[in-house]
Parts: sequence; structure tokens; C-alpha cells
Amino acid sequence: MSDTLETTPHGATDAEHDAHGPAGHHGYIGDKQRYLNRLKRIEGQARGIRSMVEDEKYCIDILTQISATTAALESVALGLLEDHLRHCVVDAARQGDEQAEEKIREASAAIARFVR
Repeated sequence: MSDTLETTPHGATDAEHDAHGPAGHHGYIGDKQRYLNRLKRIEGQARGIRSMVEDEKYCIDILTQISATTAALESVALGLLEDHLRHCVVDAARQGDEQAEEKIREASAAIARFVR
């Protein structure tokens, strides 16, 4: 790992970006294993799609699997977004300062990226 701090697209350092709440935990921590298990399944789906292409499977069957994988990723993204809103944004709103505005801007930008 690098000793330098990288910046996020919004200008915050990784350390600032990672320090959510008093204990520095992200909102998804309580469901971390569930997210990891889902991501492992999605990883398997993606490998399956690659195999389908390698094996020259029917286009519609491949597209169906791509659609299922996309839906699974979107489900994970929605869960993470909800956790972020419930944890990071609510905590920042309770503090009320500029951090609250920044968290709202971050959430709005994430939602905008998600709906594109």
C-alpha cells in the first residue's frame, strides 16, 4: 500500500472519506459478509458468461445471463446506497456542519451515476 493519500473525485482524502462515524465504520459493515457472498456469486456469474462466449452459446442465452448479473450488481449497489444513507448521511446530518452538505452531495452524485 502507498503511504500517500489519494483523493476522491470530490477532493476529500481517502482518510477523510474512510472515517465515517465515531468508530470510522462504514454503514455496510454489519452486512459485510452478506455483501461479500453476493459479490462472489456475481463473480461466478461473470465467469459463466465468459465461458458461454468461449463455448459459443446462443446470443439470447448470454444476454439473459448478462441481464441477471447486471440486476444482481444493481441490487448490491442499492443495498450499499441505502446503508450509506442510513449511516453516513444520517450521522453527518446529526452533526449538521459542512460534512452534512458534503454527504448529501455525495449521495446525490451516487444516485445520479446509478440511474444513468
